[in-house]
Amino acid sequence: MSGFRCIDISTIPSDREGFYATNNQFQKSGPKGFIEVKVLENNNLYVRVDLPGVPDDGIHHRVDAVRQKVVFFSGVTFNDGYEKQGVREYSGTAGLGCDCCEITGVDAKMKDGVLRMIVSRVKVKDHENKCTLTVPPFTGKSGRRVEDHPFVVRGRKGAFVGESTADGGLFFAVDMPGVSNGDDVEILANEFEVRFKAEIKNVGEHDESGRIYLGTVDASDSSSSPDLLKTHSITAVVNFGILKILLKPRVNTNTNKE
Repeated sequence: MSGFRCIDISTIPSDREGFYATNNQFQKSGPKGFIEVKVLENNNLYVRVDLPGVPDDGIHHRVDAVRQKVVFFSGVTFNDGYEKQGVREYSGTAGLGCDCCEITGVDAKMKDGVLRMIVSRVKVKDHENKCTLTVPPFTGKSGRRVEDHPFVVRGRKGAFVGESTADGGLFFAVDMPGVSNGDDVEILANEFEVRFKAEIKNVGEHDESGRIYLGTVDASDSSSSPDLLKTHSITAVVNFGILKILLKPRVNTNTNKE
């Protein structure tokens, strides 16, 4: 199967403006950015961090005990044995960018590859205006260059991986933080391409909308049997915000009889 290839066609921007979200070439709508920090009406902070692959119980967080300004978070992805690069490890910080407030508590929930935290705070210095200084101070953006995940300290930093399997098949994984098996996920295949789409149904309480992901992978085989559907079966599953698709060679049941 030396002619087997896996090319993410979605890395080619479809219009002059570039990608809708530079954090993920497959994202077509919804909140942008690997991380989002915003001030809520009650003056608490809402922090959303995309950590695709991390199990719901696999996140760790703590507040800086010295200055009480930021929350440290870390997590390790679930290893299903398919990705040759192994697990991914994440580590990062988020919180306050001011001198007038301190963090008093953190309510953290990890679900479908997204960490959401409500960070409560209190003013320790007089300040007339509402404090809006956060870390990081930016949000997601669009453009023509896909960004690496800034919180990956080990493992792949991109949103896509495609690898051949030992039995002559193909495995590829697509980061879709927020997507679960209960969402609308569609897999369409023809003789040389696999197309996928996913739409998040359950929008986070403090997210302005859900996300939609859409992409195409060229999974053609340049050998004598180019028809993907005839030579391979296709299975798909969503685990912790990652769509995983396996193309497995079909067993040839034909036997030659004299």
